[in-house]
Amino acid sequence: MITWSRICGVSSFPQIGADPDTVRLSAKPIIELQMLLALDIGNTQIKLGAFEGGELQARWHIATDADRLAAEYAVLITGLLSMDGIEKARVDAGVYASVVPTLAPTFGEMFAKHFGVKALRVGAGVKTGMRIEYESRELGPDRIAVALGALQLHPPPLIVVSLGTGTVFEAVSRDGAYMGGAIAPGIGVATEALAGRAAMLSSVELTPPKKAIGTNTTAAMQSGVVFGYAELIEGMVRRFKAEAGEDAWVVGTGGWAPMMSQLTHCFDQVDENVSLYGLRQVYEMNEGS
Repeated sequence: MITWSRICGVSSFPQIGADPDTVRLSAKPIIELQMLLALDIGNTQIKLGAFEGGELQARWHIATDADRLAAEYAVLITGLLSMDGIEKARVDAGVYASVVPTLAPTFGEMFAKHFGVKALRVGAGVKTGMRIEYESRELGPDRIAVALGALQLHPPPLIVVSLGTGTVFEAVSRDGAYMGGAIAPGIGVATEALAGRAAMLSSVELTPPKKAIGTNTTAAMQSGVVFGYAELIEGMVRRFKAEAGEDAWVVGTGGWAPMMSQLTHCFDQVDENVSLYGLRQVYEMNEGS
């Protein structure tokens, strides 16, 4: 059994039914930090967040580029910090998770050489405080980060739907264990694959059409992809609830989440910062223990 006060840094959860737009468990940091820089390195985008204590002060997104050097990333991130009035010297801690293996050493070098920080890389052997019911060697660090982050939004059971390069579903059991999940192609990836393999089709803007029955190729593709993925999400959430619990709280995250939340009725909350809060939590568990 997991002790929730250790995971979330709080002694209680918000009441069920509270407004999800205003509920955020402010985890009290285990250790006092001047500034923690958290990076969620995805296949197409890198999500960055600057935490002061337990509060997210600023966040950004940049494109993932496996060929970019550590110094180049340092210049880019320093510029982002400066735009929000944060001096580079204030960053005294770092944590990152990467699903792009070649970029892990790049960001380790960036933190060490350009920020003077030995950052924590989330991976095998890192404490999470969560029982894992999954082949741990195959589990991406980003998936654990979103599961931990979701635990700060609402008590379990939980279902997290990450809508990015992949469409990824995570389940957290009633006693706080990571149960596993499901992976499907992302909305953008599926569209690009369809356009690339079908000679008569081209890429289209992924916006919801006015109706399901398209009267031209663009509208037909938009309907198939956008409405089709809305049904995929609702269907998978229904199946997950049958296993994790019908009362499971459903959190949407990722770049496509805001649009899809308008087309489905299964999200209880949408929060694009879930993985960042999870990374902060992992850092505090490992460096604050």
